[in-house]
Amino acid sequence: MQDKLLEILNTYWGFTSFRPKQLEIIESVMNGNDTLALLPTGGGKSITFQIPAMAKEGMCLIITPLIALMRDQVQNLRKLDIPAAAIYSGMHYEEVDAVASGCLHGRYKFLYVSPERLTQDNFKQFIAQLNINLITVDEAHCISQWGYDFRPPYLKISEIRELHPDVPVLALTATATPEIAQDIMEKLKFKEHILIKGSFERKNLSYNIFKENDKTGKLLRLLQKGKGSAIVYVRNRRKTRELAEILMKNNISATYYHAGLDGTSRTKRQKEWSEGTAKVIVATNAFGMGIDKPDVRQVIHYDLPDSIESYFQEAGRAGRDLKPAYASLLYNTKDIADAKKRFKASFPPVTFIKKIYNLLGNYFQIPVGAGEGAGFTFDIGDFCKQYELDVLETYSAIKLLEKEGLLTYIETSGRFSKLKITVNKNFLYKYMVENPSDEFLIKTILRSYAGIFTDYVNINEKLLAKRVNRDHKNVVESLKTLNKKKIVSYIPVRVKPQLVFVSERLDEKNLQLSKENYDIRKQSAEKRLFSFLDFITSGLQCRSVQLLRYFGEKHAHKCGICDVCRKEKDISVNDHEIENIKVKIKSLLQHGSKHIHELMPELENFNENDVISVIRCLLDNEQIIKKEDGSMIWQKQLDLEF
Repeated sequence: MQDKLLEILNTYWGFTSFRPKQLEIIESVMNGNDTLALLPTGGGKSITFQIPAMAKEGMCLIITPLIALMRDQVQNLRKLDIPAAAIYSGMHYEEVDAVASGCLHGRYKFLYVSPERLTQDNFKQFIAQLNINLITVDEAHCISQWGYDFRPPYLKISEIRELHPDVPVLALTATATPEIAQDIMEKLKFKEHILIKGSFERKNLSYNIFKENDKTGKLLRLLQKGKGSAIVYVRNRRKTRELAEILMKNNISATYYHAGLDGTSRTKRQKEWSEGTAKVIVATNAFGMGIDKPDVRQVIHYDLPDSIESYFQEAGRAGRDLKPAYASLLYNTKDIADAKKRFKASFPPVTFIKKIYNLLGNYFQIPVGAGEGAGFTFDIGDFCKQYELDVLETYSAIKLLEKEGLLTYIETSGRFSKLKITVNKNFLYKYMVENPSDEFLIKTILRSYAGIFTDYVNINEKLLAKRVNRDHKNVVESLKTLNKKKIVSYIPVRVKPQLVFVSERLDEKNLQLSKENYDIRKQSAEKRLFSFLDFITSGLQCRSVQLLRYFGEKHAHKCGICDVCRKEKDISVNDHEIENIKVKIKSLLQHGSKHIHELMPELENFNENDVISVIRCLLDNEQIIKKEDGSMIWQKQLDLEF
């Protein structure tokens, strides 16, 4: 069997051997086992379902929430002459019907679907008719309420399993604590709990945290000193452009990227960075999924990400070629305060969430009991202005409604318009003879786009206009006319966000948000936030050890190359200063526990490195104890509690 798997790998992907753990995962699936695979970012997760699906008769169903990644993977598979398609929220119904028809006729080897589709009875009936050889659950941590990105539609996957009880499930994620891994396997109803995990240790990657008032100055120094490609992550779109301009003014070639750019601009900027024309790409977290550039030397977080999971995934995009690389995070006191404010705004009161749901129904004029599956162009700014709402709180409420499975908020649309010829070749030839004014355009379309009789293809109207030597608007009007005549199905690109009502509009009094789920998610998010703030403000332990232990690797070794490991060699505190720091720490911890990020501002009169050295010593001597939630408490206080 191994020879056959290697042959497929070499024939389609050009590799002669598998990466660590890939073959073990593939063989587990080939033997019909439900399998949870934990592989770090860049560990080659896609191969683990693509190879067994190619080796077996039938089609692989992939459930993933990442629409951009879904489109990219379909495109990449088609480039390898592997038939693949995707169905996700926001697609035109004619496009969905065309893909569904192709699946029923066995034309595809891979079908990517968004989890929201699993909530629809007609979609489940469709899935029941397919010859599925493997169910793959990507970003599997989304099924766990304890995870950082819980999505209720993922809970419907177990219902899909009932339609194909003998088909194995492969669950994939790059970020899961041991508790979440266990929860994933239970929620997916694994027959046996088979977990295959690659180590998350990155021996070539140096993790560095810098507390800086002048973050821009530090960023410039890091990039001027460093060689090779770099990614700089920020939290908002405006800052991507502003920072890129600052870098260019300082003779650092840079571009920027965010989800609000049109598809052509995103592709162009990504290409400039990938090919080295731009050394640095300043981006929001919309950038990176599916990007497999091996020679990234630096990943710099200019702003704080939301969790350790996000940080680890994004930092892990550096040094995939196994050569020395650096992950740097810059923060200051304001960033800590802002993170706490964002957390509070991310969980508005349940009454406010219900209010937003009701206002959305009014805004789109949807009667109670109607609107299931209805999609609308949605401008959140206009919505908030009309009802005098705070944008961040409103956005959070919409995302929570999405997690409850009531709405789908598609913040980015497709990059391209779609086109499919809906008549057969004989009818099309007859039409061109009778309508010579359309003949050249149709012939150019046929020459430009393969497979257009069977599938929707991505088209670029501007490029098409150039090829037929006509005005762009004129070509668009011609395509719309052909669409009306039912010669083609033309779906123009949508450039604005979309809001889809997954189910019929409920009356406000019947809208029952799960208080338990809301509270669980809030508590989990708070725990993740505090864990992350502890990680960045604590120099008590090797950064790599902290990360690996967070993800369940108990016997991690010091990396020797992070900022903590390097500082350990330089710290020397005199006895008098040690005693002063110790007395202050004792007074702060005697009457209750504190997290390190809460403790440090109270000790700002002392040298930060000296404080860290003393805390490390007190922990080693068990004079202070670190509790399960990451907070620290003075030993005597702990005795009183228990």
